[in-house]
Amino acid sequence: MSCLKVIVGLGNPGIKYQFTRHNIGFMVTEHFANDLGAKFKEVKSYNSMIARERFNNQKIIIVKPQTYMNLSGKAVKKITSYYKILNQDLLIIYDDLNLQLGQIRIRTKGSSGGHNGIESIIQCMGNGDIPRLRLGIGTIPLDPEADYVSHVLSRFKKSEEENLKSMITFSTDAIKTIITDGFDKAMREYNRKQYL
Repeated sequence: MSCLKVIVGLGNPGIKYQFTRHNIGFMVTEHFANDLGAKFKEVKSYNSMIARERFNNQKIIIVKPQTYMNLSGKAVKKITSYYKILNQDLLIIYDDLNLQLGQIRIRTKGSSGGHNGIESIIQCMGNGDIPRLRLGIGTIPLDPEADYVSHVLSRFKKSEEENLKSMITFSTDAIKTIITDGFDKAMREYNRKQYL
């Protein structure tokens, strides 16, 4: 087992996108970093905001790519290449509109599911064997006229804020379990629950 883990939250940089559904990956990594007492600093050579800390006797690098969502793979590839990170020591955290708010899903591999950020990472890394934590942001009706872009770029409603906070805390606990006990235990413990 590697003594270095890289945790990547996906989102878009800038105030405009800060509290949108598409940026929940950023929100969770920020909460995780804060929980560890780690501070983000811009590292231009990685096109990312980076925080470093130790947890469970392992070095943790927490990453918020600043490339915009569709080019997330560019930043992830730079970091993994520099640190020679294996896929199993990487965790990508991102929004999923196919899950209800409060649901999370941990997987060790899979397709992009139509998510542009994870698709960029899969393309840059060369395969889909990349661990990920998908965060439910609330579904919209299966309708050809549905505006999915507007949905993911919308802000969470006032009525959703308490549930959002609970899911962020729940997700942080899931990340710690992954680091401490591995993916199998984390999947058994968290994939069946809805923390609402």
